[in-house]
Amino acid sequence: MTGSLTDPEALRERALAALLAARDRTTLLTSCVEEFELTAQHSPLMSPLVWDLAHIGNQEEQWLLRAVAGRDAMRPEIDPLYDAFEHPRAERPSLPLLAPKEARGYAAEVRGRALDVLEKTPFHGTPLTDAGFAFGMIAQHEQQHDETMLITHQLRTGPTALTAPDPPACEPFTGPAEVLVPGGPFTMGTSTEPWALDNERPAHRRLVPPFFIDTTPVTNGAYQQFIEDGGYARMRWWDPAGWAMVREHGLRAPLFWHQEGGRWLRRRFGTVEPVPADEPVLHVSWYEADAYARWAGRRLPSEEEWEKAARHDPVTDRSTRYPWGDADPTPERANLGQHHLRPAPAGSYPAGESPLGVRQLIGDVWEWTSSGFLPYPGFSAFPYREYSDVFFGGDYKVLRGGAFSVDAVACRGTFRNWDHPVRRQIFSGFRTARDAGPAETSAPESA
Repeated sequence: MTGSLTDPEALRERALAALLAARDRTTLLTSCVEEFELTAQHSPLMSPLVWDLAHIGNQEEQWLLRAVAGRDAMRPEIDPLYDAFEHPRAERPSLPLLAPKEARGYAAEVRGRALDVLEKTPFHGTPLTDAGFAFGMIAQHEQQHDETMLITHQLRTGPTALTAPDPPACEPFTGPAEVLVPGGPFTMGTSTEPWALDNERPAHRRLVPPFFIDTTPVTNGAYQQFIEDGGYARMRWWDPAGWAMVREHGLRAPLFWHQEGGRWLRRRFGTVEPVPADEPVLHVSWYEADAYARWAGRRLPSEEEWEKAARHDPVTDRSTRYPWGDADPTPERANLGQHHLRPAPAGSYPAGESPLGVRQLIGDVWEWTSSGFLPYPGFSAFPYREYSDVFFGGDYKVLRGGAFSVDAVACRGTFRNWDHPVRRQIFSGFRTARDAGPAETSAPESA
């Protein structure tokens, strides 16, 4: 653990920087469109942007001002409006929500008071304040809603509202297509990361047999081969529920793709462009990822396989915070934080590769795994059941690694995301894996 993750004053500075960065991003996402677009519902899958804005402020008030500082509620009457469990997204436009100007004012007033609480709160003494957990949790919460709002921007129609430079150019990747991850135990999860959320805890040992994993995420070009080979027309590759989805909705390509003049185009934040063959495929459901893997004679990695590939250093037998080690993400290591509005070409970011040479495990695209969302042994819900506990079981599938849409504060080697296997609007891609045979894992004989 680096000193900045154990020193209280360094953590206070980290929390301040994370809160300010999150609010800057929220401001960008809610100021780049006309106010009528803030109150509109661009998809029944998403909330109006103005709901997310006030919800961010309401959660910050509830946890930092009320729970940490013990202050009275500022606007108790709006709590039910911004309770995500009380009102599904599809019905939120019909609620008496705060208007954009009022929502901005409320969030700003909460933030001013919260920064005062941050300055005065000891980072010890209670589970909420130890290592500044509550402040880190709220920064992560805001960034998660920023990603949700970015998804809304992708779903909206109309002229381009967001712009960003492309990821830096890199040499075409010429390394191996797959990497062997040796079998054996490793430490999964964490008991020491100060702002890790409850579903990442506690650290525990897992025994993982040897397996091969793709060196990079599956690309658009590779996925087009699946399409051209009749991937969406052959039931044999599909989970029964996935095949029913394909048939019901007439799917034949990832979301936002269409064919014109014999070539595939995609819509990306209001711009229509050719699908770049070398980028990781994006906006595919778990069912599509699973079908591709079967077609390719492979499978999706399990959650523990993904984490072992991302964190385990076979030389030291340590599980690091990130594939490249314990240091924080940088622009040279990973595509995070909405600095670019697209994934980088597959094979980018050699500085971010794992000890075994696996690339882009952090950033670019969320990666579907084969695993359902379940608690770790010894799990304890904290600070509220509704973050993780109520989602365990069911049909949720785990995604790992984060995407270009994710901020570093809400992304690490232990971070777990989850969603229904039908979801396509999220910034999701995947890589594949396969079992390693005995002949592939035995050490070569000495000459």
